[in-house]
Amino acid sequence: VHILKPATQWRTPRIDAAIAESKELWLELPGLSDQEMAAALMPLVAQHGLSPGKPLSSRLTPEEYKSLQDAAKLAGLPMDILSIARPWFAAVGISTSAMTRAGYDPKSGVEEKLKATFGERGIKARGLETVEQQMKVFTSMTEEEEMAFLRATLQDYDQAPVELDRMVADWASGDISDLGKLMVDEVKAVSPALYEELLTKRNINWAVKIEEMLRGSGTAFIAVGAGHLIGPDSVQVQLKTRGIEAARH
Repeated sequence: VHILKPATQWRTPRIDAAIAESKELWLELPGLSDQEMAAALMPLVAQHGLSPGKPLSSRLTPEEYKSLQDAAKLAGLPMDILSIARPWFAAVGISTSAMTRAGYDPKSGVEEKLKATFGERGIKARGLETVEQQMKVFTSMTEEEEMAFLRATLQDYDQAPVELDRMVADWASGDISDLGKLMVDEVKAVSPALYEELLTKRNINWAVKIEEMLRGSGTAFIAVGAGHLIGPDSVQVQLKTRGIEAARH
């Protein structure tokens, strides 16, 4: 889970043993410092995240724009920036900020903790994809798909922390069925195009990289978002199409 409350405990003896045995750490993105991440993101956001010539006030109905203003106020986001954001960027910003204000912290997420743990042994995280590749998940959507994503976010942004609480509880208890409904089925229902870009295509790409790793030697620890490990298009399913069995322990 990318963003957790600081008090969330997820380490177990089995996980600790796997970490100790591993000589490599692979995450969705490489281990970048805050400064390196900012340097990578700034030009991409300027190019793909903002649309000053087509503000959201011209794309949304008055009622929807009022919802956007309410969401911005609740999330603590500056409306002057949000108003010129592309729909996908506004949706991501609103949902992330709402969760942060509910006590969730990206620095407490699994990836950040793993980077710190492996970093103590001088091991820097390697990435299954780049920042630009990850952003293309959203920038490749059509305007209609982006607007559908934003409208869905505006309808339930105030419930985002509640849903995340449920997701984390499912993840912690291993409730794959309910987690699949929240992380996979819901995305597919809201936007089949986003599902394809966010999950299916990336899972296929990662399966190729994992197959390459398995041709080598040593032990690698791979951690990706839980949504990629659930459902009919999961990483495990993609591995199976390549003749690789993944077992849950």
